[in-house]
Amino acid sequence: MPEQKAFVAAEIGLHARAAAVFVRAVTETGLPVTIRKPNGLPVDARSLLEVMTEDFGHGCEVLLAVAPDALSDDQSVPEAESALIALSAVLEGTQAR
Repeated sequence: MPEQKAFVAAEIGLHARAAAVFVRAVTETGLPVTIRKPNGLPVDARSLLEVMTEDFGHGCEVLLAVAPDALSDDQSVPEAESALIALSAVLEGTQAR
């Protein structure tokens, strides 16, 4: 399963604007991405409500993932890995959106 570790850079965590920017970026990938804390349960990263409800605070470590069996026929594991790296950059504030 493609997985990428990231840290939430937004000062107020993934709430309101930062969460919306992240969810929009996830949706643009077209991939079924999940986000979770290291010992937490995954939530759908395409859902603004689920992302905001999980309380991913400033500096919080998160794991982004895409299950290979969730990929459609026109999506590949390397494509998913690249997308997760880009999404990690969005969370860490190293990529403007």
